[in-house]
Amino acid sequence: MKTTRSELLDVVYRFYPRGVDKIQRIYVPPGEPVYEDTEEHRRLVEAANRGRAEYPTWEAMIDRLDKRFGVQNESLCLVGGGADPAYSARIYRPKDLEPVPSPSSRASLSFHVSLLGPYYGIHDTGEPDEIPAAVAEEIEAAYPGYQPIPPELGNEVVPDVEMDAVLMGEATIFVCLFSPVWTWVEP
Repeated sequence: MKTTRSELLDVVYRFYPRGVDKIQRIYVPPGEPVYEDTEEHRRLVEAANRGRAEYPTWEAMIDRLDKRFGVQNESLCLVGGGADPAYSARIYRPKDLEPVPSPSSRASLSFHVSLLGPYYGIHDTGEPDEIPAAVAEEIEAAYPGYQPIPPELGNEVVPDVEMDAVLMGEATIFVCLFSPVWTWVEP
């Protein structure tokens, strides 16, 4: 089944309020809408709660991948009570670690499994190896029915949504469904 732009935007708008700045209540006049009070944010928190409850599935998959490739789990904020929209992890290929990585070095592959819908994403620099296919195979085995989001859709900007660390007009579908961690790999 092919994923459509309309379908993905419906998911984004179900969990992120349109046109509402993500600022704290103390900075908003009384009676003004606050991001955390919206129905959309409540749904995002519920999805994160489900993600915490279902974390053992993610952890088992990460453990299998870690034995093969070495994985850095980026889902610890979710486990700690955050309202992340996805499980996230990174894989550093040997070239990413030699000789000594600079502070600005980035992983060459990250992957994410959305808690908001049946989607996953693999953000890769395009190295000629088996890692992206192996990650996709593990995700599809652990999360039956989940499908990747095509880059031509995922890179589309959602102009009226703001989230942690991403200003209004800068969030993409990938960032909304997976987290700002998506941007930590540059293809």
